[in-house]
Amino acid sequence: MKVSVVTRSGKEFIKGGLELNDSATVADLQEAIHRRSKKYYPSRQRLTLPIQPGSKEKPIALNYKKSLKEYFDGNSDNLIVVFKDLGPQVSYRTLFFFEYLGPLFIYPIFYYFPVYQFFGYKGERVIHKVQTYALYYWCFHYFKRIMETFFIHRFSHATSPLSNVFRNCTYYWTFGAYIAYYVNHPFYTPVSDLQMKIGFGFGLLCQVANLYCHILLRNLRSPDGNGGYQIPRGFLFNIVTCANYTTEIYQWLGFNIATQTVAGYVFVVVATSIMTNWALAKHRRLRRLFDGKEGRPKYPRRWVILPPFL
Repeated sequence: MKVSVVTRSGKEFIKGGLELNDSATVADLQEAIHRRSKKYYPSRQRLTLPIQPGSKEKPIALNYKKSLKEYFDGNSDNLIVVFKDLGPQVSYRTLFFFEYLGPLFIYPIFYYFPVYQFFGYKGERVIHKVQTYALYYWCFHYFKRIMETFFIHRFSHATSPLSNVFRNCTYYWTFGAYIAYYVNHPFYTPVSDLQMKIGFGFGLLCQVANLYCHILLRNLRSPDGNGGYQIPRGFLFNIVTCANYTTEIYQWLGFNIATQTVAGYVFVVVATSIMTNWALAKHRRLRRLFDGKEGRPKYPRRWVILPPFL
């Protein structure tokens, strides 16, 4: 079979096209493109079927597991695919590892080392009990996230654009330093012992719940990460679509109840707005997929992320 590879502008990307076996898959096509152009390894490629000029429909993306024959027009012996360069890619595990590694190492620097001398503070620093517990809580959280990345999470996409590493690291590392600076500051005023215990106790409960939510989500996907969309069930997922985000938000709320800094609450507000957008998109997608039509199950009535508000 012959496959013509063009760019989105219609220009021929692989001169003369590619000749492949009749049993070739989309993955075989991606490997063939890579052999002809070493720069574009398979995870950097996005292949779609062409759409008619002026059409508002989204192009159909080729599934790397499927046979190319499934995409052939019955009246043609030549398949035309549109190539898009996704840019340099990294694995999601690499992305998550580096974005979580920064806060894990940055926060203790403000606790253990005399960094405040560089900001003009020359006196003796007194470390309060809540500051020590905050350090343990913080490090446990990010160590947990790194372990989840390697041993629990299953990803629907193998890679992410390299640019996301710099964007995500800027977000996490900056907030890590911002919060650590104020929680460990020599002029920090601790909350009452009761408030500290309530905050950390509630937060730790949410951290454990968050871990369990991630385990439930893992079980929805096959080991190769291609289980397709399913309705999450069990535990908090019976009442909230994105219970993993809910517990993530509430665990940081617990941290801020115990430490009570403006920096911490700014982080919660920003993180909540980001996760709410993700949750709304996922909720809409699941309701669209599971609409009760043509034998499909009906998506149950649930809160999106923050009951009883949303």
